[in-house]
Amino acid sequence: MKETKYIVDTTLRDGEQSPGIALQIEDKVKIAALLDELGVYEIEAGTPVLSASEEEGISRIIENKQNAKISVWSRMNIMDVQKSIRCKPDIIHIGTPVSYIQIYSKLKKNKVWVIKSILECVDIAKSNGIEVTVGLEDSSRSDIGFLLSIIKELRIAGVDTIRVADTVGVLTPKRTKELVETIKANTDIRIEMHVHNDLGMAVANSIVGARAGAELIDCTLFGIGERTGNCNLYDFVHACDSVFQFAMSYKQIRHVEQQVYTELKGAM
Repeated sequence: MKETKYIVDTTLRDGEQSPGIALQIEDKVKIAALLDELGVYEIEAGTPVLSASEEEGISRIIENKQNAKISVWSRMNIMDVQKSIRCKPDIIHIGTPVSYIQIYSKLKKNKVWVIKSILECVDIAKSNGIEVTVGLEDSSRSDIGFLLSIIKELRIAGVDTIRVADTVGVLTPKRTKELVETIKANTDIRIEMHVHNDLGMAVANSIVGARAGAELIDCTLFGIGERTGNCNLYDFVHACDSVFQFAMSYKQIRHVEQQVYTELKGAM
């Protein structure tokens, strides 16, 4: 039997960061409904703190959902997490910088501060009955020792899933395999792969990550996303169809893409 993998679609969050794309509330609601019908395991609907309009769109997607889990993205900030809680999503993704270049150079903080801050955010979300996925930002450039130590703390806090984020798009298949296998060998946490296509290897890295043990794969329709894009949903499922079991076929994805194209075309 083929191993089952789960699709996390981030077209409405990371995908909308593509240059020239600005989705209206109605666009987002329609696209979310199509993704839900397609069988996507989780739909990342947006970032509540961005605007009142963003929050309204997310709330409408949550109200109309059928089967998919609906998640929202939040910075590692208590006020942002509280804003996300107001939308009552199934999952809150909390982005957490883990590379030293982000912690020390960008944030001007230290490792102790990062661990303390993420645990506070996790506690607030979970105390409100909301599942948490922690996005380990810039995992591809992080120190593996610190990565494993923060995962250990997150497991103790009740976090079941971490997102391995190739924030700046520098992963290669070899490095992806090593990273995922090391995490799986040292922890019992579920891994979600989130890669960017800066080197043209988003699909390849996602495939290797899945084969190495990642259970969830982040994708977008048409591969749209920040900078050069994210893992292309159709290409990923098509390439892995003989290896993994998904809730949808690549032919069904193509049909949805044809319907969504009109929505995106009008937003460009």
